[in-house]
Amino acid sequence: MRKATRLFELLTLLRGRRTAITAEALAEALEVSVRTIYRDVAALQLSGVPVDGEAGVGYWLRPGFHLPPLMFDADELQALLVGGQMVRAFTDPELGEAAVRARAKIMAILTDDLKARAEAQPYIVPVRERDNELRATHGQLRKACEEKRKLQIEYEDENAKQSRRVIWPLGMVGWGDVWTLLGWCELREDYRNFRFDRIGQLMDAGSHFADHPTRNLHHYLKGLSE
Repeated sequence: MRKATRLFELLTLLRGRRTAITAEALAEALEVSVRTIYRDVAALQLSGVPVDGEAGVGYWLRPGFHLPPLMFDADELQALLVGGQMVRAFTDPELGEAAVRARAKIMAILTDDLKARAEAQPYIVPVRERDNELRATHGQLRKACEEKRKLQIEYEDENAKQSRRVIWPLGMVGWGDVWTLLGWCELREDYRNFRFDRIGQLMDAGSHFADHPTRNLHHYLKGLSE
């Protein structure tokens, strides 16, 4: 991590708290040494950022310091925080970690009133251990969609009939507790939706698919509205 990025992350962590945080906790969060935290705090102080510290207590920002404002109203803030929880609960681990980092950045730029609202927000979306396998599948499918990689899957339909298919993964649709993959199926030569929990073996088919005017997410959605 570049020093400038690390200093911003450090400032974000400090700004996102209402109480002191120890150098050890900061070092663990940023995956650096405690000595590096000492140097980085000194760099922030030299640049005019009002960071105070006390041995055995930790570091904190003096009241009144604000990063350049990015204002949310209470409902917008609620939507962002609940959305982040849903990302952690229902998508893949990498996106979940990104949601945690995004929350820290949001907390860092809030006024004290909005920060208090955020800490008191009533929504809880639990991350259930039983969904770990589906979250791993989600990560594989998301990357295949982003990278336009063909996939070979073994699939069991609603009648328990097994099939093996090569598909072009185009998009993922969340239906509450159920997620489906929209793909172009080479076996059926048409769009098909595949429930994550009915996908058995999932493998890279060893090739990519090119952009196609009638085999893409926009074309599929347009067909639904006609």
